[in-house]
Amino acid sequence: MVYEITEQQKVGLGLIGFGISFTFLGVSLFFDRGLLALGNILWLAGVIILIGWYSTLQLFRKNYKGTACFILGLFFLFVRWPIVGIILEIYGCFVVFSGFWPSVSGFLCHIPVVGWVIQYPVMFLDRLRRG
Repeated sequence: MVYEITEQQKVGLGLIGFGISFTFLGVSLFFDRGLLALGNILWLAGVIILIGWYSTLQLFRKNYKGTACFILGLFFLFVRWPIVGIILEIYGCFVVFSGFWPSVSGFLCHIPVVGWVIQYPVMFLDRLRRG
């Protein structure tokens, strides 16, 4: 399974990575509003650059519940309620991107170390079930 990506998509993936890193750092530093806001802006810009404006709008229009939670989370983040904002944003992201999780898990299972870490608990539970 080989994916060919353009330079623009590489920039989008980099922005998404930095956005997730800044968000994680913001949560680690007791919900620092500046880092969380910067992480959200970078993540959203990365998604837009990765899949394009039109596809991003279609993605967020397709699922109103997830979009509303994500935007409400951004609002709570900017009005200084970062814990509630992060919880709503995470829920909104899971709902909006719920159709991609099978593809993501299939991709992650083919990465050498990560795939073993993901597949090992499943194999262990299968062995326990068989007796």
